Amino acid sequence: MPMPHKPLLFLPGLLEDADAFEHQFLGLAEAAACRAAELTRSETIAGLAEDALAQAPAERFCLVAHSMGGYVALEILRRAPQRVERLALLNTHARPDSRESTENRRRLMALAETDFPAVMAELAPKLLAPRHAEEVGLVGKMSEMALATGKEAFLRQQHAIIGRIDSRAHLGAIRCPTLVVAGRDDAIMPVAWLDELAHGIPGARLEVIEDCGHMSSLEQPEKVTALLGEWLQQ
Repeated sequence: MPMPHKPLLFLPGLLEDADAFEHQFLGLAEAAACRAAELTRSETIAGLAEDALAQAPAERFCLVAHSMGGYVALEILRRAPQRVERLALLNTHARPDSRESTENRRRLMALAETDFPAVMAELAPKLLAPRHAEEVGLVGKMSEMALATGKEAFLRQQHAIIGRIDSRAHLGAIRCPTLVVAGRDDAIMPVAWLDELAHGIPGARLEVIEDCGHMSSLEQPEKVTALLGEWLQQ
């Protein structure tokens, strides 16, 4: 008798949608019923967490979160820990926004008001490992997701990210099996921050992917899918 599929909810990052997890959806299809939440309607992390919970595929589910989605995932673990069977955090961290980051976000928000496509053109080189920054198909996919998300949603997401709390004091309360995935060449969220995140969660496992920037599910899709497949079987 085949094993039942695990309900698996993906939380995308800033200017991302389900396409960020295309390889994972296909690779995990035999083990999990995958769904990506739409995180575009609220301008607070709390509101995005409520939106995600309303889109969850089951009362109890497994949760994969990338970047901004990780901030939402940590809020879900505060609000409804009993609903999360296991947790995977990709290229994210538990710190609040720094003053420098907030200033840069506000600059990009101002740019978006006059030239939204220029936002992704500026962000893309910073999000990818040097080798992947030259991959036209990868950059194009990221731009397509950004345009599909749209300016207004981008502004709401940035407001939410700026206003997030420091989650480090809450990590010790997480009790579900947790995988933390870092990109060795992630210039946005360095390995040290992911190591801090993993050490704060009891029993969490940290995996560092080589030749990988911030967009791990797209830059190293096979490796991320393999790690998630192992994590689902824990």
